[in-house]
Amino acid sequence: MTELFITRELLNEIISHCRKVYPYEACGILAGKSMVVQKVYKMTNIENSGVSYMLDSMEQFAAMKEMREQCLDMTAIYHSHPHSECYPSAKDIRLAFYPDSLHVILSLIHEEPVIKAYEIKDGIVREVEIISILK
Repeated sequence: MTELFITRELLNEIISHCRKVYPYEACGILAGKSMVVQKVYKMTNIENSGVSYMLDSMEQFAAMKEMREQCLDMTAIYHSHPHSECYPSAKDIRLAFYPDSLHVILSLIHEEPVIKAYEIKDGIVREVEIISILK
């Protein structure tokens, strides 16, 4: 079973980013090795939408270049659901173009944010456990 490992510090960075752009969806890339997240790349949602997102292509290109230089993989793409539960929407599933990367979704509809990870391949969604690790 695939698991995603991430520090509490990096989780807090994602939560902070999602709260900052609320009521719009936040988005970004998680980079690392062997499903261990080492870096968060916060991206601009060029759609400025509360129900949809698209990464800024220039920011994405710069992040991918830096990841290549640092020998990091795109472990996951993350985005928030400011007004809905923590599960991939039909559009999220349709636009899952990176089958080797996980999809991390953070829901802000409850008092405490809920964050989950999913593997999306050929339209099939499977939840993946997120394990918070210490540095």
